[in-house]
Amino acid sequence: MSISNATLVETYLEATSIENAASDNTLAAYRADLDLYVGFLSGRGRGLLDAATEDVEDFVAGLATEGYAASTQARRLSAVRQLHKFLYAEGRRADDPTTRVDRPRTRRPLPKVLSIDEVGRLMDATAATAAEPVEDNAEALRRSRFWAMLETLYASGLRVSELVSLPAGAIRETTSAITVRGKGAKDRLVPIGDTARAAVLSYRSLLKASGRHVGSPFLFPANSETGHVTRQSFARELKDAAARLGIAPEKVSPHVLRHAFASHLLQNGADLRIVQELLGHADIGTTEIYTHVLEHRLAALVADHHPLSER
Repeated sequence: MSISNATLVETYLEATSIENAASDNTLAAYRADLDLYVGFLSGRGRGLLDAATEDVEDFVAGLATEGYAASTQARRLSAVRQLHKFLYAEGRRADDPTTRVDRPRTRRPLPKVLSIDEVGRLMDATAATAAEPVEDNAEALRRSRFWAMLETLYASGLRVSELVSLPAGAIRETTSAITVRGKGAKDRLVPIGDTARAAVLSYRSLLKASGRHVGSPFLFPANSETGHVTRQSFARELKDAAARLGIAPEKVSPHVLRHAFASHLLQNGADLRIVQELLGHADIGTTEIYTHVLEHRLAALVADHHPLSER
């Protein structure tokens, strides 16, 4: 006696509920995706036990044609895969028609990036503010610290968590690069330019003269539970500084400065592998979100140097 598609789907969902402890919401989402697939097969006069690879491919292609996002296509294909994998494992089918179906490629959103001009304006304004004479010593110290942190962030491409927790002795008069412990407790060497080093030394001199935070183990100490400037307070200062320059605050964050560091390096000829090392990415695939910069640079290179570019 033949078994209906609906029964096969319910059998699979029941097994998933027991074996994977799937929630009601997860099961409802699976059911909706699989009902859509079963309906597609029924329209072709096919069922779950005789569906072919071409049927699965056409189902996914149809989702794309209807305008569904690649992430939605991938999710529905995943549900279909799991169902057919189950039917094969249970001996309901002698094959799995989904094994040769490619997963829809999802594009990661391009990172928000400030232009070189915008970063330059931000740095110049911050340096000028730090240099202004202020009667309030605490305010003078805060301005100097923010300038030092901003310069260090853009010079090195550090994660904000790495920036705020830098040790007190990380940057000295002769420092040209610092060792940073990043994700996975992995150390990497990152550069510190002359401007960033000068900003940090100026701040540390002012801090020492103030008599505050004596003996702190952090480069940027603060009266917080952690003992250093928090990520949130630095981010707020950064947005305030951007707003004063007419740069939309939602466009600016510490991570956007990290993106700017990477994008501007690539824009000016740096190798993608070098940028990967500087950012501390374990996988080159993570760094490849910046390849849009390389695409523009390569197109310009071909246009400028290929002998047939103007033909």
